[in-house]
Amino acid sequence: MSDGDDETAADAEETAASDESTDATPETLNERLDDVESALEGAETEADLDDVESDLDGIESDLEAADLPEPDEDDEDAEDPRAELESRVSDLRDDLGSQRGPYASDVVDEIESAQSKVTDTQWTEQGESEIVDVVSAFADAVAGELDADVPLDGDDEDALVAALDDAIAAVEAADLDADEDAETIASLLEATDDLEAGLEDAQEWDDLETNEQLMAQGFYDVLGHYKDYPPELSALKEWEKRGRVDMVLLAKDSLQSEFMQEHCMDALVRMANPEAFEEMHQLAQRRDKAAIKALGRMGDGAAEAVETLVEYVDADSDPALQKVTLRALGEIGSTEATQAIADKLEMDNDNVRPYAARALGLIGDTRAVAPLADTLADDESDTVRAAAAWALRQIGTEEALETVAEYTDERSFLVQHEADLATDALGDGDADAEAPTA
Repeated sequence: MSDGDDETAADAEETAASDESTDATPETLNERLDDVESALEGAETEADLDDVESDLDGIESDLEAADLPEPDEDDEDAEDPRAELESRVSDLRDDLGSQRGPYASDVVDEIESAQSKVTDTQWTEQGESEIVDVVSAFADAVAGELDADVPLDGDDEDALVAALDDAIAAVEAADLDADEDAETIASLLEATDDLEAGLEDAQEWDDLETNEQLMAQGFYDVLGHYKDYPPELSALKEWEKRGRVDMVLLAKDSLQSEFMQEHCMDALVRMANPEAFEEMHQLAQRRDKAAIKALGRMGDGAAEAVETLVEYVDADSDPALQKVTLRALGEIGSTEATQAIADKLEMDNDNVRPYAARALGLIGDTRAVAPLADTLADDESDTVRAAAAWALRQIGTEEALETVAEYTDERSFLVQHEADLATDALGDGDADAEAPTA
């Protein structure tokens, strides 16, 4: 037969198939689905199921191409042949899927899931002992079923994961067939069920009450006798006294009452320990004012938070947030914040402007001398002007001190007081310069 004859025959078959699908009716499609249903009930091997799936694919394809009658839109009770056939195809696919397997890959999936449970769960001391027994029993079951070596060398997490890795390797190396090795696969799945149940029953930290968790982690060990109620407050105060940021953070994460949360945050602010930086920075990113205050108390130990805090300098709708942020930025002392803070010397809120001025004084950046001098000269609020004078005095350069010293006859006592201090500082500087050397 020539190539042309081959193409003609192929075209003819394709045309015939197309005609058949186009001529399909709800009756003929349902008859074919009846045959598939019968074949599915009688299927005994994966090959039988493959044949059923192939037939189902063909019916679904013909259904998509078939020109079936549409239901009457005006009749709510009218049947939709296409929808009913599609539903039946979907149900048969579900039945087909449920009859397939199980496979060796299902066993592997279950073991990998158990590995994740082992590594992702925080176990109590009791739970750690329990999961060793569970994994050991599973390793023995796999070794016995596959006549393979699945050792458990140790009782730590790495040893448990390694044993489960060996179990996976043993299953994959056995090259189990879904038909010929169905009983073996079923036995292995039974063992994985026991593994899953054992891990689920093992004691996790989440299974314990909060006070049990704290007790297990030694939080109450510092208590001799209760001085405050609740006892958690006494323990918190003692850990703060000992400088144990980890225990204060443990209390904060565990004790969710508003009362204890407030005391934990107060303790972290007072401790001003950079060990709490990550926790406080995360809270500061959610505009938590106590956390921002704690970051400020850490000084240059919280320098990494400056980028976050600078974003809040322009939060004019939340003056309280601006105040705590400006104070924190001043205490941290990074010159990266100078320009953003200096810009707020001209904002409308004269309750926030003093905080901006004082922050610049704490930072000590000489670039702030000029805007602070302008504020001292022109601001309508004496409180703001006094804050600017204080800031210039903190910067302490000769230019800054001379700028403030010009206001010794100032009508505002606060400004005049800063001017007198600046004048004294300049005098001390002159005296130091004139003092003879030894």
